[in-house]
Amino acid sequence: MEQYIQTFIQEVEKTIQALPKEEIAKALNTIQSVYERDGRIYIFGNGGSLALATHWVSDFNKTIFSHNLEKHTKRFQAIRLPTTEEELSAWANDIGYDMVFVGPLQNYLQEGDCVIAISSSGNSANIVKAIELAKQNHISTIGLSGFDGGKLNELADVKICVKTEKGRYDLVEGIHAVILHLITKYFQDYFDHIAQ
Repeated sequence: MEQYIQTFIQEVEKTIQALPKEEIAKALNTIQSVYERDGRIYIFGNGGSLALATHWVSDFNKTIFSHNLEKHTKRFQAIRLPTTEEELSAWANDIGYDMVFVGPLQNYLQEGDCVIAISSSGNSANIVKAIELAKQNHISTIGLSGFDGGKLNELADVKICVKTEKGRYDLVEGIHAVILHLITKYFQDYFDHIAQ
């Protein structure tokens, strides 16, 4: 049993070491630019990736300025799409599941925004459709993918692929969570430093 645990830990360490650090840095720069333009960040994914998107929005909107609330009246505006499960099911039922992200994006997307798409395979039709819409509107796109990156890794401006063999959702989703926490921690430290 301990050997099994050790092997898994080694797989995680190896996969994290292989992350495209320059692309993560580009993501941080993209998000910083959106903040400076007073734009919004839209994030979405399916299944476990939707859970990651929801968790990240909660952390990101609350945590970054939590040490210096009175010093930062301008805040990030991170929004998970769709914003409610009711909206998700309405788009899926009435129009089609491939529209659950692109439909809300068409309602909200404005110049200066960016989108973050999370998809382990990178090939989910609804993710690809949303990224294509963003690119048509000249909106910055950040893709968190896994395996070989799929279509998302081809289309996104910022390509953060957690490279693993196909089907390793455990590694990909876990490391996506680490990357999202890294983004939150970076900006918390950045704005804490500015507030000093």
